[in-house]
Amino acid sequence: MRDLDPGNDWLRLAERYRQMSESELLILARQPSKLTDAAQQILSGELSRRGLKVEPEEPVPPPPPEPEPEDAYQEDRELVELCTVWSLRDAYQLQSLLDRAGIPFYIGPENATGVEEGMLNFANGVSVKAMRIGLPWAAAAMKNYAPVDEPAEPRVAEPAELPVRCPSCHSVEVIFERLVPDPTDAGDTSLPQYAWTCGTCGYAWKDDGISRKA
Repeated sequence: MRDLDPGNDWLRLAERYRQMSESELLILARQPSKLTDAAQQILSGELSRRGLKVEPEEPVPPPPPEPEPEDAYQEDRELVELCTVWSLRDAYQLQSLLDRAGIPFYIGPENATGVEEGMLNFANGVSVKAMRIGLPWAAAAMKNYAPVDEPAEPRVAEPAELPVRCPSCHSVEVIFERLVPDPTDAGDTSLPQYAWTCGTCGYAWKDDGISRKA
């Protein structure tokens, strides 16, 4: 077996590096962990002789994160308003019903999960919501909800009906005679008018039946 000669190995490695291209030398220089101490010294000398500088490789950017899968239950968790409560006692009544049914609910603008946890102002009513998936059970529980303090429905005054007046003497003693033409006449497509007679002066006229202010 031939004895290893460190001097000959050094020369052979130095000659090998001299025959390598610049790009090959730079590739080796960027992988120092793969070289022996002697190889690193010889490579460093060859790089210096050629005036080559080892530039650090640009870091490889990490792959973009995979998009998160769409939440299949997002629509089920959407909050839907159940009702508006107008007093603390109505809020507690509704909370008791929903708690017994095991239905999570959210009250007030901050979506508190209990009446005690919310900063509630009942002056303009407080919204109570539940997740969409729980609506059928919430509706069943709310059949027993009997609010005490809901505001009364505002009464809308009906417009006063104007009396029919005679165009001649302005008397309200007016007698409705008939529709002209007769609505039973299928062949006549004209708009019907109302025939009137004044019981005071006997004046007869037709109009569209809409009372107008004099």
